[in-house]
Amino acid sequence: MVKKMEKKVYKFLLINLGITIMAVGLYYFLIPANLAVGGITGLAMVINHLFPYIHIDIIMFISNIILFTLAFLIIGKDFGGYTIYCSFLLTGMISFLGKISPLTKPLVDDILLNLIFGILIQGIGMGIVFFQNASTGGTDIVAKIINKFTNIEIGKALLLSDFLITLSAGLVFGIKLGLYALLGIITNALLIDKFIAQLKAKINVVVVSNENSKINDFIINELERGTTLYKAVGGFSNNNKNIINVVLNRREYIQLKNYIKSVDQHAFVSVHYVHEVLGEGFDLALKNL
Repeated sequence: MVKKMEKKVYKFLLINLGITIMAVGLYYFLIPANLAVGGITGLAMVINHLFPYIHIDIIMFISNIILFTLAFLIIGKDFGGYTIYCSFLLTGMISFLGKISPLTKPLVDDILLNLIFGILIQGIGMGIVFFQNASTGGTDIVAKIINKFTNIEIGKALLLSDFLITLSAGLVFGIKLGLYALLGIITNALLIDKFIAQLKAKINVVVVSNENSKINDFIINELERGTTLYKAVGGFSNNNKNIINVVLNRREYIQLKNYIKSVDQHAFVSVHYVHEVLGEGFDLALKNL
């Protein structure tokens, strides 16, 4: 029960971190440069440019309400609930930044720099949010639905859902900004998929030690991970060896490494990264990301 609660708190903190990072990228780089790189934010920027009296955060709020029902009905209540929270938080963060740090023009007078840093910062934030099986609403919901039913990676699904908005941005803000925006959504799609792939990566650890019994107990009881045990014979010594094989996340690997050092400094440990792990003990809900 305690560990389950810790996971929920950890997820909540990561979602908040991701949304904060996204808001910084949007507010300081993309929005002031009129770089409508897809999403409801991009749509809101287009509408705001045509109708300046309608504020961006209001457009985002109304647009997201329309799509929330789809999130609940098609993807599920957990995703829908987190999406509502993320949507409100992102809107609130952009409004908060507008109050504490008003901008009348971009931080730098270089559209390419605004695009690069805006996409880089926003993409990292979106990757964190998507990896927690949440979204910021809007076309993220459309992308998640595409991902759910087609197995297309989430970044590429987001590219498909944002394409029309980017074309609209080109018509409203000019072909130059439109092409920059198109470059932005392509880069964003690749960045999100790459970032999520790194987050999904697990560590396969193989341990050969004279204290294998203690190490195996630690993995099962403390890390709560399953192990596979092998019998082997040392090629040089001809002694019988017991080998432990286990797949862990980064945090668990650090715990295991420290424990092995404390019980057997002569243990042989080999480590390699695996890009995806499906099965008991790992989150199947993220398999399509």
